[in-house]
Amino acid sequence: MDEKAASEITYSSYLKIKELRSLQSPRSSPACHDEMHFIIVHQVFELWFKLMLHEVDAIGEHVREGRAREATHLFRRLNAILNVFLPQIEVIETMRPTDFLAFRDMLKPASGFQSVQFRELEFASGARDERYVKMFEDDPGAQERLRARLARPSLWQCFVEGLRARGLPRDERAAVLEIYREGKHADLRDLCEEMIQYDERFSLWREHHVRMAERMIGRKAGTGQKSVVYALGEKPGPMGTMGVEYLQKTLDKRFFPILWAARTDL
Repeated sequence: MDEKAASEITYSSYLKIKELRSLQSPRSSPACHDEMHFIIVHQVFELWFKLMLHEVDAIGEHVREGRAREATHLFRRLNAILNVFLPQIEVIETMRPTDFLAFRDMLKPASGFQSVQFRELEFASGARDERYVKMFEDDPGAQERLRARLARPSLWQCFVEGLRARGLPRDERAAVLEIYREGKHADLRDLCEEMIQYDERFSLWREHHVRMAERMIGRKAGTGQKSVVYALGEKPGPMGTMGVEYLQKTLDKRFFPILWAARTDL
């Protein structure tokens, strides 16, 4: 960068504040006060997802190449981000149900289910359900991104490559047990602890999100019900619901089930 260009950089120009502030476009008519709140909170989530994907990709390379301490450092960053997620839901919960319902119907068929970055993050972390790709048939670019994620090794697969390069047992559960029982693998043990913390915090965020959704809409159908039914083959419940009822089914997802299972044997 030349000196002139560097001297012209300001806080606003570097962070593109003007462009960022222009990206909130409420659509309700008459205007609903809380729609701006709803838009900004979800845009912030998408920015966090982008950073998390950036870090997940770097972690994958570190663990495959045996750089456990670098991977641990970045997992700590992921966990710090997830710590922010729970209070961010609390910000959403400052909306009363009537405030949300005032503009909710206008959102159909848009839904958080359609967050491509969130699905990428799940796929990259290890929760892979190819049926979600079908949900994006109207967005070839999104499908291409998701298929690319499916074609790449997950975080766990990268981790296993790193273990084998260290000469640990090919049986993954046995390898994890050796990491915890043998003092010579302290760097990998620290990494495992950050990984399971990532898995746990992600689960806690899912749980809080389900309770938040129930608090806002009860057992009403989700705004993205049709796309979920179509992609996943789910059947609407007795009240036509596919909101909270579906979300509750996702609470048992685990990115690293072997780390959890190995606890039983320790």
